[in-house]
Amino acid sequence: MSRESAFSGFPEGNADPTPIPAGFFTELLPAIDDLGELRLTLYAFWALARKSSAVRYLRTVDFQGDRMLMESFGAPAREAAARLADALERCVLRGTLLRVHAAAEDHDPLYLLNTPRGRAAAVGLERGDWSPGEAEAPVELALDRPNIFNLYEQNIGPLTPILAERLREAEASYPAIWIEDAIRIAVENNVRKWSYIQAILDGWQRQGRDVREDRSDSEKARRRYLQGELADPSES
Repeated sequence: MSRESAFSGFPEGNADPTPIPAGFFTELLPAIDDLGELRLTLYAFWALARKSSAVRYLRTVDFQGDRMLMESFGAPAREAAARLADALERCVLRGTLLRVHAAAEDHDPLYLLNTPRGRAAAVGLERGDWSPGEAEAPVELALDRPNIFNLYEQNIGPLTPILAERLREAEASYPAIWIEDAIRIAVENNVRKWSYIQAILDGWQRQGRDVREDRSDSEKARRRYLQGELADPSES
């Protein structure tokens, strides 16, 4: 390994922790002998921890849509997809992930962690007690980014307890790059309010994000803010 490719170290400040059950280190890690399976197991811990819904799951397209994950398999696209499928199968066979289908809907299979909550969700899904519904905002690997609280305070203003809670909710609901870009747009338009940033994020989540439309999205949010639709006493 060259010095250029060496890891430069973790940043200072509050890292964004990923909870990993102790059983991974005592039971799974000694047993896993395939790099792809290990990579996907760790990725599943990371990605599922960032899902906002009470029932956390991933679809095959969630794995396939993460560019950095797919590139980590170190192969052309078709071969990387085959390696992903093999790693998923290994995780399911080992029992790390549960693969379940909705009882009455033609959804792709869902992958859940094999935890008490995951097992209960799997039973409920197969019985038709709940439906996966609409896909959430995508979760993607990315290089380390500024802590959302630091980012807000540096660019928008001081945090209150209410705003801190809203930032936590946003961090669980949207990709980090979306939040960063929405804050950037707020600064560029000189509307340094969380309600304005939230309006941009909501629009991207409802309609899908097209970078080419960022300016028009931000103008719509700005008009709504100036017209008083987004007034929020907690930000004054």
